[in-house]
Amino acid sequence: MKLTVPCLLLLLVLLAVAGLSRAQVKTSFLDLTNSIGSILPGLSRPANHSRIFYAVMFDAGSTGTRIHVYTFIHSDSVELPVLDNEMFHSIKPGLSAYADSPEMAGHTVRMLLKVAKKTVPRLEWKRTPVVLRATAGLRLLPAEKAQTLLDKVQDVFEESPFLVPDDSVSIMNGTSEGILAWISLNFLTGHLNAQTKKTVGILDLGGGSTQITFLPKLRKTIESVPLADYVARFEIFNSTFELYTYSYLGNGLMAARLATLGALGAEGLEWRVFKSSCLPKKFRDEWSFGGQTYQVSGDPDGYAGYKLCYQEVLKVVKGIIHQPYELEDNSVFYAFSYYFDRAVDAGLIDGVHGGMLEVRDFKKRAKEVCNKMTKYPPVSSFLCMDMTYITCLLKDGYGFKESTVLQLTKKVNNVESSWALGATLDHFHHLKIH
Repeated sequence: MKLTVPCLLLLLVLLAVAGLSRAQVKTSFLDLTNSIGSILPGLSRPANHSRIFYAVMFDAGSTGTRIHVYTFIHSDSVELPVLDNEMFHSIKPGLSAYADSPEMAGHTVRMLLKVAKKTVPRLEWKRTPVVLRATAGLRLLPAEKAQTLLDKVQDVFEESPFLVPDDSVSIMNGTSEGILAWISLNFLTGHLNAQTKKTVGILDLGGGSTQITFLPKLRKTIESVPLADYVARFEIFNSTFELYTYSYLGNGLMAARLATLGALGAEGLEWRVFKSSCLPKKFRDEWSFGGQTYQVSGDPDGYAGYKLCYQEVLKVVKGIIHQPYELEDNSVFYAFSYYFDRAVDAGLIDGVHGGMLEVRDFKKRAKEVCNKMTKYPPVSSFLCMDMTYITCLLKDGYGFKESTVLQLTKKVNNVESSWALGATLDHFHHLKIH
């Protein structure tokens, strides 16, 4: 039985007339409101022609699968919706780890859909789109295996009570990943409108790929790109943006570890041991990425430390990462994903609030970690390699000055820093990225 607000008031009057005490009436009211659950609108629900809508975005990354459940408030009087809330949850490993057991990939998505069911009101399920975009983890897989995983996810979506739009499950290209992350961060920082003169750049370091995206101030930055692929245009909220953006597949943190170790595409994994000066001399262990397991170790007969490590990681960066003509000092760059995680692991920033760091801070801590590995084992045996790679990527790769300040962040206004919000806005607004 559905009870409207007038019915509730009438019942309360009847209870009072029946001679129940005020305390008893209060108890009865609580029982009633509890029993009818969510039929009453929440006090925070907006009035005057605003509407609430929901969206579910899955980020199928190389090292984990994440779900973002967004609650938006949209008023007819304004063009930009207001993001009211995000519910976020993640599961490791990524779907690519289940390349040979797609049923497990389906199980992962089913588990995460439970978060969506708890967050989105039941009455809104059939109107709430559910979308999955896969990134470098699936881009690095053979096409047939990647497609099998996507098909399994599609089956799970079709079983769910949510709205499954056309093209709801796909692999996203790297350019879109960079642009949509830029849209996310500029939306969250209030820079995404027609009057904007200042925007923020983004640096995203995933497991399989890494992205740089910013709005150039100088025409030469666009004119001096090595390929047309480095420039992208899109329209949003009656504005057209032309961005410098590129995604480097194989230069994410985990893929860079493989390349540094000389294990990228290597054969005979069951008997080979991949050594590096970036690892503690006495270290030896198994390490898994993308569904493969590798035997890795330090070099017990050689030397370890920052200088040798830098030479190793430089091979992964030099000649691959293009240096933009312009990296303006007065442009703020937000760095997230593994940039943030490793800065936390190295004790450079707080794990909740993040913070501002200069590029030289990564370099200084990389030296300290690498040169003290023997006496003081780091929290992760790969910390020296990872910190050195990040330093090399920023300095010798993109060409940032050591004094450049980066904003290290995991969340902005309690929302995850990632491309997922931008992808959700793209779904609703069709940004015409080209």
